[in-house]
Amino acid sequence: QVQLVESGGGLVQAGGSLKLSCAASGGTFTSYVMGWFRQGPGKERAFVGGVNWSGRVTYYADSVKGRFTISRDNAKNSVYLQMNSLKPEDTAVYYCAAGKVTGSNSADNYDYWGQGTQVTVSS
Repeated sequence: QVQLVESGGGLVQAGGSLKLSCAASGGTFTSYVMGWFRQGPGKERAFVGGVNWSGRVTYYADSVKGRFTISRDNAKNSVYLQMNSLKPEDTAVYYCAAGKVTGSNSADNYDYWGQGTQVTVSS
């Protein structure tokens, strides 16, 4: 059983930056692909990006490509989401997730989820 805890959310102005962290415990961190998802007000949960076990392979939703960067530190059992050039439409609860399928953007392929952290981008 893997436990995931996100942190780093908050309120930021449009154009600003924020870095989210996700700490994992209870499992072998390098066994898992890590992903970030988000759910905006009145919207379904959507894939943001993912990273393979080594950190060498990353993939993103088109809406965040070039603005967001995912990284992981296996020594710290942590994954990060650096968000730059934030827009009001990036406002959402952000979730990290752990799964076994590299390259997947489907929530169905992620087995463990954090509780989420709120990101609000003001215009």
